[in-house]
Amino acid sequence: MNRVYNFSAGPSCIFEAVLQKAADQMLNYQNSKMSVMEMSHRSKDYESIINECEVRLRRLMNIPENYKVLFLQGGASLQFSMIPMNLMKNKKFDIINTGQWTKKAIEEHKKLGEVNVIASSQEDTFSYIPKVTKEMISDDCDYVYICQNNTIYGTAYNYVPETNGKPLIADFSSCILSKPYNVSDYDLIFAGAQKNMGPAGLTVIIIKEDLIKEKPELPSMLSYKVHADNDSMYNTPPTYSIYMCGLILEYLEENIGGLENMQKINEEKARILYDYLDNSKLFKNPVNKEDRSIMNITFVTGNKELDDLFVLEATKNGFVNLKGHRSVGGMRASIYNAMPIEGVKKLVTFMKEFEVKHHV
Repeated sequence: MNRVYNFSAGPSCIFEAVLQKAADQMLNYQNSKMSVMEMSHRSKDYESIINECEVRLRRLMNIPENYKVLFLQGGASLQFSMIPMNLMKNKKFDIINTGQWTKKAIEEHKKLGEVNVIASSQEDTFSYIPKVTKEMISDDCDYVYICQNNTIYGTAYNYVPETNGKPLIADFSSCILSKPYNVSDYDLIFAGAQKNMGPAGLTVIIIKEDLIKEKPELPSMLSYKVHADNDSMYNTPPTYSIYMCGLILEYLEENIGGLENMQKINEEKARILYDYLDNSKLFKNPVNKEDRSIMNITFVTGNKELDDLFVLEATKNGFVNLKGHRSVGGMRASIYNAMPIEGVKKLVTFMKEFEVKHHV
């Protein structure tokens, strides 16, 4: 079967070996004579799946013991509300605005308190990451909020903002597991799974235990304390997504050799594409070089009709989901962990051929 090269921003491609293992186990998981999809989340078989998933995640990311891992639902978007609900005291939030997802987080935070946008790159179409110093942090804010990697605009933090002692909250949806991060630099990390961790449906929260407080006024499903006390089993968790996440973590450990090796592969993929873009006479990458993402690479020709033609011809040639987000247009290649180097090389070859045909 000929598979396409899927450059989708999410749900995104998954390692073929992982898909094959899931297919092999679909009808009979480890001689249980049933699929993981059919299992009770209270069963011994499933208990071992979710426990092993957490153990592998902690090992891969070197998560300190004083952090709790939660496997929740609702997508990263639910966290735009759930985070302030659980962490607010003064109902004041410092947010760095770097794109569509921080803009959405700002709107949700405004429903619950006062938002101070301490820095923004909106005036330059979010093409860079603002530099933030501790002097910019509000004395009475409850925390500082960032989006670590901006899927739509192709930017990423290459530094950890100083927060003057305030908790740092980070949306890691598009970069989690792409390289090693020092978890201790952050007080809460959250990520939708559908980029680097598996299929949609699972949201992973990595939260410092001292931030988990009793909030009796909150609905139980919106309380970190309730979920933590019940080991992510307060309700039926997204069982199959957690199982798939576990298989991906297993693959990263046993086949890739950990996140240091994954980083080398990802940086090589990004280098191949950025090197071509930087020397192309047709395509351009609009992002400040020091703020470029290694996961999401945006590019344009400067001509909408030509952009549309490129996306159409790329699709016909097996390179799919290259159309940029509707808010910015152009093109975007999301080269998450499971995108092979071969896929990026072949895309560059196709782009070179397109350039020869269409550059005047």
